[in-house]
Amino acid sequence: MTFFRRHHRTFFRIALSLLPLYGLVAYLLLPLVWKEYERQPAMRASPGLTRTAEGIPGDPINVGFHGHERALVQAMEAGGWRRAKPLDAKTILEMGESLARDRPDPQAPVSPLYLFGRKEDLAFEKEAGPTLTHRHHVRFWRADVLGFGDRPFWVGSASFDRSVGFSRYTGQILHHIDPDLDAERNRLFEDLIGAGRLDEVFRVSGIGPTFHGRNGEGDWYYTDGEVLIGLLRPAEAPSAPPAQVRDPAAGSFRQGLWSGLRRLFHAFDIF
Repeated sequence: MTFFRRHHRTFFRIALSLLPLYGLVAYLLLPLVWKEYERQPAMRASPGLTRTAEGIPGDPINVGFHGHERALVQAMEAGGWRRAKPLDAKTILEMGESLARDRPDPQAPVSPLYLFGRKEDLAFEKEAGPTLTHRHHVRFWRADVLGFGDRPFWVGSASFDRSVGFSRYTGQILHHIDPDLDAERNRLFEDLIGAGRLDEVFRVSGIGPTFHGRNGEGDWYYTDGEVLIGLLRPAEAPSAPPAQVRDPAAGSFRQGLWSGLRRLFHAFDIF
């Protein structure tokens, strides 16, 4: 007889006694914690996920920038990123040659993703090794209606390509992303902060905590579901460190809760 069978009545009584606590946490506390709290409420109207050309859910939105296109391009270049070439027959052949020769392609195209019914307006990448299989990349869509003030607003999806393989859904040859989307989001901001091209940084709610998401290629990902927002310095302005805006108490609490859960899952090798 197992230990659980011998003491099943005790376990049952403990479970019953914990039901009120479960109800308090699950139906009152956590909904309040995850409730939108941000300073940019228009983002609530933003689709949280991109889509593939076939309409399959893609990568989540996890970054945003206020500023003119010139300022965004300058900031990305200052951070070591390069504009990706458009996807066409020529660039596909160039990318295939780079893969065959096991060499990098610093401006290789990215596969299109769609938001607001259109594919990305800008795309950037940054080499992360001696071959094309590993690279940082981000797509941007202009979305002024979701911003504030008189400057353009851009939402984006940043992820890290860790290998090349076949799509689980379409069988196409493409890159597969690393599952830790938060690390790539944070790395992008570290690059732009290091380059001194942001005036201010804060975060807003995105798709919410996601433990086992799947993108348009069938790749698994996990994320705290937050979107980092940066106010770009004007292109003509000198570089300077940004102001960090403190999260409200609820935001700090949920970040701490996610960090604790993430450590727990890593300890049990769930991630």
